[in-house]
Amino acid sequence: MPRIEFYVLSSSDAIGRLRAACQLALKAWSAGLPVFVRASDEAQCGELDELLWTFKAERFVPHDLHRDAPLSPVVLGIDEVPSTEQGVLINLGSSLSPHVERFSRIIEIVNQQPELLNACRENFRTYRQRGYDPQRVEL
Repeated sequence: MPRIEFYVLSSSDAIGRLRAACQLALKAWSAGLPVFVRASDEAQCGELDELLWTFKAERFVPHDLHRDAPLSPVVLGIDEVPSTEQGVLINLGSSLSPHVERFSRIIEIVNQQPELLNACRENFRTYRQRGYDPQRVEL
């Protein structure tokens, strides 16, 4: 059963949420774990792709879009089936991934945008209804 954590940011800044996702992807990859970052749409995949090149000048995070290289250490996608199992899912989508069971750890990143807060609260409830024990982490 995967470990599920909701990382809660204190601001409503959308770019801060993407930066947190990049930082968490770097940390998980540095620990030797495969990472799948689930974006809400293709535009967000593009933003993440750009941000992963620039957010840490001194570190390179090897990443690709799922359609280009599904076995990259950090994969950006939406609802594609991950090519590796037991990795980390960083979920930026507003709903649960259809592939929850394929991951050992799931991170949901929440900021203070009202519509995102509501979607993440619903995700939290859904995880509990499915028998998971999601945890809240304040950032």
